[in-house]
Amino acid sequence: MQQISLDEILSVVLSRMDGLAASEENLKSKFNIMGRVLYRKGLLSDQDVIDAIKEEHRLLVELGALKEEPDEEMVQAIADSMLQWLKGDVEAIKESMKVYEEKMRQAIAKEERKPRIDVAPSSALRQLDQMSGNKKGSKLIL
Repeated sequence: MQQISLDEILSVVLSRMDGLAASEENLKSKFNIMGRVLYRKGLLSDQDVIDAIKEEHRLLVELGALKEEPDEEMVQAIADSMLQWLKGDVEAIKESMKVYEEKMRQAIAKEERKPRIDVAPSSALRQLDQMSGNKKGSKLIL
């Protein structure tokens, strides 16, 4: 029987994840290129993108992968994001990235403001008991 260490397993998993990330980037790049070709040739319109988004979500709801279809505002936001890439609108993409980064900063700041529960290891609790002269052990954890 061959034994594999945790480090070896983690190394294999991380390597596989790196490969998947590279593959995803490659697929995204190919999609963007093909989408731009179709858009510039007039074979793909803004309305086509919106209709396809609605159809995709309708299918996902019917398959049970989603509970409900997105509202018109969400469909438009998805379409706008896709169309920015298809149109090669660098300024709009940069602005979207800034808005996204700001939302992430706000979410992180909100999360950091939430009260936290810190858990002390049992050795630290025993040490506190010894310092306080409590020989029975802690009943209350503060």
